[in-house]
Amino acid sequence: MTGGVRPDIAAARRIVVKIGSSSITDAAGHPDARHMNALVDAIAAARASGTEVVVVSSGAVAAGLEPLGLLARPRDLASQQAAASVGQGLLLARYTALFAAHGLRVGQVLLTVEDIARKASYGNVERTFTRLLELGVVPVVNENDTVATNELRFGDNDKMAALVAHVVGADALFLLSDVDALYTDHPARPGARRLDDVPEVDDLAVDTSRGGAHVGTGGMTTKLEAAKIATHAGVPVVLASADAVAPALAGEPVGTYFHASGRRRSRRLLWLAYASRTAGEVVLDAGAVRAVVERKASLLPAGVTAFSGDFHAGDPIRMVDAAGELIGHGLSSYDAADLPGVLGRSTRDLVAERGAGFDRELVHRDALILRKRFRG
Repeated sequence: MTGGVRPDIAAARRIVVKIGSSSITDAAGHPDARHMNALVDAIAAARASGTEVVVVSSGAVAAGLEPLGLLARPRDLASQQAAASVGQGLLLARYTALFAAHGLRVGQVLLTVEDIARKASYGNVERTFTRLLELGVVPVVNENDTVATNELRFGDNDKMAALVAHVVGADALFLLSDVDALYTDHPARPGARRLDDVPEVDDLAVDTSRGGAHVGTGGMTTKLEAAKIATHAGVPVVLASADAVAPALAGEPVGTYFHASGRRRSRRLLWLAYASRTAGEVVLDAGAVRAVVERKASLLPAGVTAFSGDFHAGDPIRMVDAAGELIGHGLSSYDAADLPGVLGRSTRDLVAERGAGFDRELVHRDALILRKRFRG
């Protein structure tokens, strides 16, 4: 896209804006006044036009480096958590003051993987965001680095921003950093070509091997992963320089535009596809794979040959074929303890032997989502 306005971006009424560490802090790790002012001014203008905005902001660890006398982002988790603890307050104080100048209030939302991965807490997060937006608050979101562990963390705010876009039902996601667009190779390499328009993110052939900025955790690879998550669920994405925040939010053709390539799904299915932590796995025979993938059928006990894990009815499980390739995720209708006596058997036989309660599918079609639009 080389001209005009991106209509779905310009018409978006609820957006998520993710800003990278290097775009809002200076070399010493202090909040960068010029960039933060520009960011907040653009968001305030969007709010004035009736658009609801959620900000996913990196920068807490970076902002905490200088006060703690740290010259670079520490490698050990405890020091990262200490820097986040100090820096988060400094960062939020700056946002509070800048948005207050526009008559806007901010609310801090700190998330962990568990908040998104567990169904009950996912629903609570959704309700919190909904109420904040109803009250006219600008939520400022970050991973709760103070308590997150290496095993249980998003790892970068790009993926978290894509998941937040799902939680809040966003119309568009903006990934803002210190790069102006996506290139086929690192921009410094000869022959690198800028990509302005990406109809289908799965068809990309790009080299994202170069890392991100020294004060952050994300690079172009994480941004592409975030773009996949969002676009596959019907949310368009704009990847642009933080310097271009105002024209980006206005729908002008800056940065790289990723078209929404999937249809919008219920938030329950989005949670199941991208955010849930599976409790077990079932192995499908060839007939069950065809039924689920080609005929869009439910998964019946007769088509399952094996299982693993200690799960209960209602828990998310992985569905794989005989070779171990992921077919999809679904919500089990059975406890794992019930499966040894039902696998490979028809529901007719099960009802005749055990009663009407065993006429149900193992995974109902409405509680199932296929791999074709997500990574397991």
